[in-house]
Amino acid sequence: MRVLGVDPGLTRCGVGVVEGVAGRPLTMVGVGVVRTSPDAELGHRLVAIEQGIEQWLDEHRPEYVAVERVFSQHNVRTVMGTAQASAVAMLCASRRGIPVALHTPSEVKAAVTGSGRADKAQVGAMVTRLLRLAAPPKPADAADALALAICHIWRAPAQNRLQQAVAAHRTLKGRTA
Repeated sequence: MRVLGVDPGLTRCGVGVVEGVAGRPLTMVGVGVVRTSPDAELGHRLVAIEQGIEQWLDEHRPEYVAVERVFSQHNVRTVMGTAQASAVAMLCASRRGIPVALHTPSEVKAAVTGSGRADKAQVGAMVTRLLRLAAPPKPADAADALALAICHIWRAPAQNRLQQAVAAHRTLKGRTA
């Protein structure tokens, strides 16, 4: 399974591609950051993010895209920019028919470090160890994107089984109604 992880942001949008399956060693295929200038107009920044994501999709051909689920923060301006960048990533993937999964920051931290309250340094250290890298990817947005991809690879099989069980239950329930 090849997954593009996206850590959305207007100024720095982390992107990372990981390949592998749960229970086996994972491989980093690529990592980087799509950057935009804080001085540019919002529309131009969103187009730049779209172009960057499209380049990653063209180059790495992921089977899935995992995006960090936007959560409420104290700074509404920050959360709006994050949500807008997140929407661009989801749109780019959906336009190509690539399934999109959303994972919360605490889900990702728990999957990668074992603790949903891990800090950025702990996430970076575990991504480095799990992908057998010489050093943590910089900036932290890039490491977070890889963590999202790892989280999805590890969680997808269980999520698929759960979705299948719910669908089977609904089908059974429909027959008895």
